[in-house]
Amino acid sequence: MKNWMADRRLITGILIAHLLMFFTFEDKNVFWYIFTATMLVLISYSIINEEIEDNTSALSFLTIGIASGAGLFGLFWLGSFLIELLNIPFSSQISSLYSRFSPDLLWHYIVLVLIIAPGEEIFWRGFIQKRLSRFFGMKMTIGLSVLLYASVHLYSGQFILVLAAVIAGLAWSILYAWKRSMPLIIVSHIVFDLLLFVFLPLR
Repeated sequence: MKNWMADRRLITGILIAHLLMFFTFEDKNVFWYIFTATMLVLISYSIINEEIEDNTSALSFLTIGIASGAGLFGLFWLGSFLIELLNIPFSSQISSLYSRFSPDLLWHYIVLVLIIAPGEEIFWRGFIQKRLSRFFGMKMTIGLSVLLYASVHLYSGQFILVLAAVIAGLAWSILYAWKRSMPLIIVSHIVFDLLLFVFLPLR
């Protein structure tokens, strides 16, 4: 097995992501400005260092992308419902997340769809997961990529957001390992975000 720690582009990408996400969560007043800039940097870094894969037809990535995004939102909706029903303390954290990080201006929604959702997938699945797959088997690759994706959300100080990143990251990592289609994963992420923040917010 090759030493993945010797992949300087991979390690540099992880360090850049952690540094930028640390500053992203520092001040909620400029969150959307910094997050947008962060994703533009990570998109650029990914495209420079790795090719974008698309191994499915347009019909396939649209149907599977929409279905998987809606299914993932359904899972989150069920989790939120159970938290409310069982009066689990996470309820206040969910409300706090919406108040701190939800889009509320038109340009927030535009960058969410055009930059942030695509950028997260291009970097975390299209770059990080793809490079890890050179060193590990599928299960280990998925596990590591999910942990790395969740780790940058620790800077939010919200456990529920880290947990959400683990669940969503696992779903998208498995989907990417299965279909190897970046457009499919991006469609899934956009559908999920639109349902979560626009059409059926959980709070």
